Amino acid sequence: MAEVQTTTESGEMTQRFIEFVMMQAQNAALFLGQIPHPETGKGEVNLDLAKMFIDQLIMIRAKTNGNLSKDEQGVLNNAISNLQVVFFEASQGGGGTEPEIIAPAPEPSAEPESTAAVPEKSAEPAPSEDDGSRKKFTKSYGA
Repeated sequence: MAEVQTTTESGEMTQRFIEFVMMQAQNAALFLGQIPHPETGKGEVNLDLAKMFIDQLIMIRAKTNGNLSKDEQGVLNNAISNLQVVFFEASQGGGGTEPEIIAPAPEPSAEPESTAAVPEKSAEPAPSEDDGSRKKFTKSYGA
């Protein structure tokens, strides 16, 4: 006869599942340049490895369909959708340039604050409201 999990065991399994999903998402974020590489301290982009971790999360979602709690399903879906957006942005902006790390630490400056307030030109033009033909997001995040 099969054993029934107690509430405590079920809670521990939920926590372990969420930790597993977050570890996979963290690995994908590392290869998307979102997390600085531990050895170099710089964000490094490797889209092939990032795609592998995102695909693994998608596979986990497919294989566990109908067997997850609302919390587990929510964490998994949020991780996948967030990573897909970042992957799409990284793949569109790729081209051998050094990636920008999200929320970089500000560098100390010897210049007075008044000169530091001058806005820098963005490499990417601001999207116009009239440009409805521009694709914002696609489900297919890889080539």
